[in-house]
Amino acid sequence: MASPKIAVLDDYQKLSEPLFEQLRSSGYEVTTFTDTLLPYNHPNTPQGAKDELVKRLEPFEIISSMRERTPFPAELINRLPNLKLLLTTGGRNASIDVKACSARGVPVAGTTAEKRSPDSTTQHCVTLILALARGVPQDDACMKSGGWQTTYAVGLAGKVFGSIGLGRLGVSVSRIMSIAFGMKIISWSTNLTQEAADEKAKAAGLPVEDENGDKTFKVVSRDELFRSADVVSVQLVLSDRSRGLITADDLGKMKKTALFVNTARGPIVVDDDLLVAAKKGSIRGVGLDVYEIEPLPQDSEWRTTKWGEGGSSQVVLTPHMGYVEEDNITTMYKQQVENILRWQKGEAMATVFSDSGY
Repeated sequence: MASPKIAVLDDYQKLSEPLFEQLRSSGYEVTTFTDTLLPYNHPNTPQGAKDELVKRLEPFEIISSMRERTPFPAELINRLPNLKLLLTTGGRNASIDVKACSARGVPVAGTTAEKRSPDSTTQHCVTLILALARGVPQDDACMKSGGWQTTYAVGLAGKVFGSIGLGRLGVSVSRIMSIAFGMKIISWSTNLTQEAADEKAKAAGLPVEDENGDKTFKVVSRDELFRSADVVSVQLVLSDRSRGLITADDLGKMKKTALFVNTARGPIVVDDDLLVAAKKGSIRGVGLDVYEIEPLPQDSEWRTTKWGEGGSSQVVLTPHMGYVEEDNITTMYKQQVENILRWQKGEAMATVFSDSGY
């Protein structure tokens, strides 16, 4: 009998290897992929690239995926006849068509995470904001090339922080910007009410309003947020409703001195619109951890433009590192291995999905 084949996808740092090694002694054949092929369901992905992805995945009975790095739409799932178990990381994954898996009798199982405050993504978002405001990457490059002061930093104290979305991460980042930097917090999302924002402030251990009666988390209109915020931070979940939500019309309202940071999901912002704004220098800075296509293509203008020159904005880019802490990733892979062993024995797996979780 042939050994069951496991594919571990998109493990850029090879953190899965020590954990999945134990499965070899249980008779499994494990293949680790450290690159990511083009997403099957992206409108610009050619048929040849889709076929290449199918060719890569077709031999495997078990696939371990990492978050949303490789999406699994129904058409792809139905082209993988050997697939018997699909694993992901986290408690939900909008990029997997769980119903299509269920129709095929393929279970989908995720992982759980220890709650830490502030969490990894919050820390990374604040880091990007500070890197932009203080010009850290530019000063580092300047010093290493023999230079000295060439520009100036931007202070955040007392300025306006605009959170697009006030969910778990929006609250977490806003709380830090309020307490640590004394920023005034404003927020907007489609269904956000002031009553809900007040409850979120209370739950975060903050007063609902200050001694002057100003709200700690003040709900404003979309127009007011973009016009008045000194820092705009995207904190929404990607959905059909939020895809392409932020456009040139919004970006055109921002102050020339403002900073725009996205650590949520790239497609929430119309990428071409943000790129044009940054190239024109219509805002001071852009910080991105997420992109329309990931990994970001080598020929992307985000990579190739000489930012900060010729009147363009300062730009700080990171490769979707918001959740990539060694402890986090290792814990998720450990839980995946445990689920494979449960599945092998016919035992109930942990964190089995009945839907995508959104």
